Amino acid sequence: MTMAETIEQVDRVALRAALGARAVVLVGMMGSGKSSVGKRLGARLGLPFVDADTEIETAAGMTIPEIFAQRGESEFRDGERRVISRILATRAPLVLATGGGAFMNADTRARIAELGLSIWLKAEFDVLMRRVRKRSNRPLLQTTDPEATMHRMLAEREPVYALADITLISRDDPHEIVVEDAMAALDRRLREEGLR
Repeated sequence: MTMAETIEQVDRVALRAALGARAVVLVGMMGSGKSSVGKRLGARLGLPFVDADTEIETAAGMTIPEIFAQRGESEFRDGERRVISRILATRAPLVLATGGGAFMNADTRARIAELGLSIWLKAEFDVLMRRVRKRSNRPLLQTTDPEATMHRMLAEREPVYALADITLISRDDPHEIVVEDAMAALDRRLREEGLR
């Protein structure tokens, strides 16, 4: 092991120890990179990665678009709240990627604050639209004007996302750069907590 690898390992181990049993929870809009960054962040921290949307689909036995179509958004949100609470209570420490609307629920925000640290992956409108156009499985964007819908959702959600413990800019750089930013931000946050 080189000196740089040793320093990196010590930092990662210290960061992991400072996290203790808490989860790292990624929040933000669809297309902000929560799953892509989350997988890599989990690997860097030596923690399991869980995608809440995948867990919801498994629990419901159907895809998220099917849940929206057959049961409606309200029932989806209730299931999402229950699944995230269960994951945090029974599987932390871990890195958890949440759906874009999950953090809007006050109970979910409280549960995340109790059992984890939240990171808002903030991305500009153009970045989000470029990314979400690559997939057609976004139920909330199945509208006559997806851009207007995205603008409306950003206006509603960004003030709530801003309540997250950490805010990181998600841009079109390689995901590893955002992961490094996340590691540094977590380290700063946990050091600040240690000084209190």
